[in-house]
Amino acid sequence: MKRKYIFLILIFSALVISCKEETLPKPNAMLRLEYPDTTAVEFATPNYSFSYSSLAKIENEKGAIKVAYPRINGSIFLSYKPVEDNLNQLLSDAQKLSYEHAAKADNIIEQPFVNDTDSVYGMFYDVKGDAASQSQFYVTDSTKHFLTGSLYFDVKPNYDSILPAAVYLQEDIRKIMETLRWKE
Repeated sequence: MKRKYIFLILIFSALVISCKEETLPKPNAMLRLEYPDTTAVEFATPNYSFSYSSLAKIENEKGAIKVAYPRINGSIFLSYKPVEDNLNQLLSDAQKLSYEHAAKADNIIEQPFVNDTDSVYGMFYDVKGDAASQSQFYVTDSTKHFLTGSLYFDVKPNYDSILPAAVYLQEDIRKIMETLRWKE
């Protein structure tokens, strides 16, 4: 009988001593992507010029310019059109293109862009959610030049996964808009 009590005391003591802290599962880690500091590279066409990141490379694709980022699997596609009494149609088409992503997007945030000094006016669209394009923009001088741009990734859209890269490339889009200069 004594043995039975000693055995029960040992089991009870082991249970009390071993139950100090409740074990909880660790949360999933998030991928942290870091991109190197880059320098600005100048690019010029007969109609306009701009600066872009040295991490990218420029490719010509069927009349459009592709600013490709091989390390990120993303690209900014630029398309230029002259303004010839068609500004309203060009604006309408650019806005329509941006809102075609609304079906998959959670939200689209419009951010106007104005550079009076260099006559560059436009709109930046930040697309939230699993849309095909995370950003769209257009810029114009309202009289001669009109440029649209779209950000695409070479992967199936998954907003949580591509968000760090999208934010990085959106900064480069803003840099393109801010450094854009029209040629006469």
